[in-house]
Amino acid sequence: MVWTPESTCGQARAGHLHTRHGTVPTPTFMPVGTVGTVKGMTMDSVRSTGAGIVLGNTYHLMLRPTAERVAKLGGLHRMMDWQGPILTDSGGFQVMSLGALRQLDEDGVTFRSHIDGSAHRLTPESSTDIQHKLDATITMAFDECPALPATPEALRKSMEMSMRWAARSREAFIARPGYGQFGIVQGGTERDLRAQSIKALTDIGFEGYAIGGLAVGEGQDLMFSTLDFTTPMMPEDKARYLMGVGTPDDLLGAVMRGVDMFDCVMPSRAGRTARAYTERGTINLRNARFAEDTRPITPYDDSPMAGRYSRAYLHHLFRAKEMLGPMLLTLHNLAYYQRLMRQIRAAIVDGTLNELAVKLRADWAQGDWSEDEWVMPSYQ
Repeated sequence: MVWTPESTCGQARAGHLHTRHGTVPTPTFMPVGTVGTVKGMTMDSVRSTGAGIVLGNTYHLMLRPTAERVAKLGGLHRMMDWQGPILTDSGGFQVMSLGALRQLDEDGVTFRSHIDGSAHRLTPESSTDIQHKLDATITMAFDECPALPATPEALRKSMEMSMRWAARSREAFIARPGYGQFGIVQGGTERDLRAQSIKALTDIGFEGYAIGGLAVGEGQDLMFSTLDFTTPMMPEDKARYLMGVGTPDDLLGAVMRGVDMFDCVMPSRAGRTARAYTERGTINLRNARFAEDTRPITPYDDSPMAGRYSRAYLHHLFRAKEMLGPMLLTLHNLAYYQRLMRQIRAAIVDGTLNELAVKLRADWAQGDWSEDEWVMPSYQ
């Protein structure tokens, strides 16, 4: 598996990620399919948005249906009907989020399932083996993700152990054509720790590098300032993945700081709670003002639902607690995220990303379209 560059605009990069399961243009956003499904979506629906790669999760899939069962069913690609690349999170973030239900030591983590309380253990070796059984196109190294804020000493100890775990994950990884493994840069918001982490990971050698330990409560300004000094230290010839990010403005700002890949539950989670991402910011379709609004969510929709469902209908579905409402709005949000990434990528290639960023942020700040400024395109 390799990443190849195409164009740059400032720090932003356009390129292609070449894998066993297809080539993905970058920058790219990965819909989150934690347990082998993007909630409420068939994979045909996910494909229709333009998504080229999705994410699965080691922690959840090892608990059910188990990695062994997924392997028996032909691997995650076959089981969930996704022929494209799949990146699997190592489970480290989920395990670290369990708090009192987990116990950390140098070898790995012992934890109790959030489902039934049963005891389990994850180590760098077992996490890598589980991801192999899942047939992950991109395997993530096992790491610890400390919550922020944290003291520099706590961040240092966590980072150093994650680097030892990264070396063990790499040793356990079975290399094969078109597959790859990413190391995860840790160190919180400390420049020297991030630098040490990057050196340790590049000395080990991975097919790509992720930025972990952000979007964990530090706020956008601190996340961006950390990216400002982190991405320039990362290898220029490998893909860069910012884990668990984020809002449309987060994606734009991170791309402008040299990030190539993203994942986040925000568009699907928002879709389940009646919030729609649009070119004019976020709107809540539970609001009474949409009860007789015959317009679609946005005049720029290019998804399969373009022009077919009114805001009033979606408002009704959520008020009536019909499952179709979350399904349609998740589809809309995922399509918007992919449309946004295509816009950003095209602007990088054209050398106009700064101009696009100004326009996007001005439009998001305006809020929903008024009746007077609404211009409906012709739908085919």
